[in-house]
This record gives sequence, C-alpha cells and structure tokens, in this order.
Amino acid sequence: MQKGKGRTSRIRRRKLCRSSEPRGVNESHKSEFIELRKWLKARKFQDSNLAPACFPGTGRGLMSQTSLQEGQMIISLPESCLLTTDTVIRSYLGAYITKWKPPPSPLLALCTFLVSEKHAGDRSLWKPYLEILPKAYTCPVCLEPEVVNLLPKSLKAKAEEQRAHVQEFFASSRDFFSSLQPLFVEAVDSIFSYSALLWAWCTINTRAVYLRPRQRECLSAEPDTCALAPYLDLLNHSPSVQVKAAFNEETHSYEIRTTSRWRKHEEVFICYGPHDNQRLFLEYGFVSVHNPHACVYVSREILVKYLPSRDKQMDKKISILKDHGYIENLTFGWDGPSWRLLTALKLLCLEAEKFTCWKKVLLGEVISDTNEKTSLDIAQKICYYFMEETNAMLQKVSHMKDEKEALINQLTLVESLWTEELKVLRASAKTLHRLQTAFT
Repeated sequence: MQKGKGRTSRIRRRKLCRSSEPRGVNESHKSEFIELRKWLKARKFQDSNLAPACFPGTGRGLMSQTSLQEGQMIISLPESCLLTTDTVIRSYLGAYITKWKPPPSPLLALCTFLVSEKHAGDRSLWKPYLEILPKAYTCPVCLEPEVVNLLPKSLKAKAEEQRAHVQEFFASSRDFFSSLQPLFVEAVDSIFSYSALLWAWCTINTRAVYLRPRQRECLSAEPDTCALAPYLDLLNHSPSVQVKAAFNEETHSYEIRTTSRWRKHEEVFICYGPHDNQRLFLEYGFVSVHNPHACVYVSREILVKYLPSRDKQMDKKISILKDHGYIENLTFGWDGPSWRLLTALKLLCLEAEKFTCWKKVLLGEVISDTNEKTSLDIAQKICYYFMEETNAMLQKVSHMKDEKEALINQLTLVESLWTEELKVLRASAKTLHRLQTAFT
C-alpha cells in the first residue's frame, strides 16, 4: 500500500482539515454571560447543548458543547424568559398603556419597555439580558446618509422608506411618552429620545422571534406576534441550514430543533429565511457571504436601457408586463438571469410581426431563434452594465474608507454587499456566454 493511502492516513487528514477550520472562542467565563445564565436559571432555563462564543466572520454566536444530531432539540426557552407584550402590560407601564387612547401598537409597547428598562440600569429586572444586547445596529436606518448613498438604488430607496417610517413612528409616539412623566424624575424627552427609540426598534426588528398572533383590547389591532428571546437570539443566520422553530403550547416554551448535524465546538446556526443579501442588510444589518439566494435586481429603467427607442409598441409591451406582474423582481442570480427576467426581455424584444404572440412568451414558449438570441444579447449588456457600475461603486467605497475612518465599519459592510453582488454578476455573465454559444 502506498504511503498516505490507508484508512489511518485518511482519518488523520480529516482531523487536520477540521482542526484548520476557524474555531470560536468560548465566552462563558465573561461576567455578562455568567449573570445572564444566573438570570435564566432563576426563570427555569438551563442549557448544556450551547455556549456563547466569538467566531471569526460571524462574531458573537452560540457554540455546540456536544455533538448535535438531526432532529435534536437544540434549545427550549421557557415562556417566563420571553419578553412579550404580556410582560409589558404586567409591568408598571400596564396602567398607562391600558388608559391611552387610541390604543398603542404592540411594537410601541415593546419599544417603550426596552427604553424604560435600559434607562433603569441596575434597577432593571431585565438588566442581564439588556447587557448583552448590541449597543448599536448596522441596519440602513442607522447608517450615515453619505453611506446610504452608496447602496444599490433599490436598497437605497427602501432604506430611505425605513428611515421615514421610524421617524414617523417616533413623532407619533411622543404624546404617549409624555403621559409617562409621573414614572420618571428626569424629563421624558431626555429618556425617550429618537436615538433611544431607534435602538429599541432595531432590537425588536432584528432579534424578535415569531409568536402566534394575539389580540388585546388595550393594544391596537396591529399583529402582536413579536417576542424577544434572551440567549436564543444569539444564534446567527446561515442560509444553508434548516431548523424547526415555534412556541410549544404544551411545554410553554419556544423550541428549536435542528435538521442538521453539528460537531462539538462548531457554531450552531438557524435560518432567518430564504432572503437575498439586500433583504438581510435591510432587515438585519448584515451580508451573508456565498448566499445561495443572493441576486441583483433589474429596475424598469435598466430593463429598457438597451432596447431600440424607435419601437412603437414599447409602451404596450411595458403595460402587458405590468398587468401580468413581470415588471418587478427581475434578477440576475448565481445560475444566470432569472426566468422572469428572460421572459420580460423576450416579450420586449418581440418583432412587430410577432407581437401577437406575447401570450405564448409569458407561457414560456419559444417564438423564434432571433427572439431568443436578441433577449440573451440584451441580458448580457445589462449584466455588463451592472458589473461596470459595481466596480465603480467598490472604488468609491474604497476611497471613502481612506477618507472617513470614523465610518470604516459601515463602509466595510456596504463594500461586502457590492462584492457579493459582483460575484453573482460574474457567475451570470458566464451562464449567458454559454447560452449564447448555442446561437453561434
């Protein structure tokens, strides 16, 4: 037998490979986690499967203390540990919420409690949990305007909508905050500031788990489905894993079971959903590297950028696409242009004498080789346009990183988003090249 070809050698190589993988650093010894464990234990939660750790690439997360098998319960958090609107209404805020008209929203109730408890400091019963929450967030609503201007156009528009929504939420809540003055020595304006509410809003938006909708007379009719889940919310996202997560009405616990296997000392992940990177950035403030759901969106303006301006039927074609829902969610992905994008381009590229065949295009039928080739050529031009734009934006971000050191973390996050989009576009360009060879 040749040296290095036997079973022992294979086992040694596997161990060497595993040992070279990035390892997390256990943080159970840190004072904030010692206090959190005591707090959770007092609320009937104990866990031997997971430990808090810091990992390269993902930061703070949870590490497996033992091998976890498929279908195994990885965490079961008792209802007593969850922060819900029930928690808020049972607290000192309950009387103020109950008498306020019109009834405050569930979101406002949760945000108000978080701000109030954070202000209470050492006096807060929730201090051990509040201590491990992020001090700041990286959702677009928290970014500096000059950084938001560097985002892809579609994401920038959503980020500006998000900021406007939070600002309106703050403005519409100020009268309610004023009603809480009897609870505080300090002026409520100094406690319930915009920055304090923004922190609370981001905490709920990025970390809350879903509960079955409930309805309370003292709260507005908006869905009451959010709960903060201490310790459990340290689990990071991976698009490649699947879990089963829900509140168990029989055990009165929020439970997560894994459908994957985890080795001892690996980071344990959950999946927040099949989201592309722009959605992850908007809602959670991070970008997932090698995200299988990553894509680049094509706007209506770019869709028609390389089509002949003399096409007299263009307005009618655009109207048909709008009526049938083919003007939005047109994307480039790892596998090339999406079926929706190619279908929209095939319809837009129909020659005048073939225009009556538009229904067949929407059904996926091939009209002609000419139509197929023309639509692929336009798709390639759009893809190259995006690649040029992406490279230009990466240069712009790089220059700003040199000039604005205070914004380095925000700019690095934006840079990672553009970098991932460039990878997707390059993959799409290769696919388009292969498709085009069929017509040469």
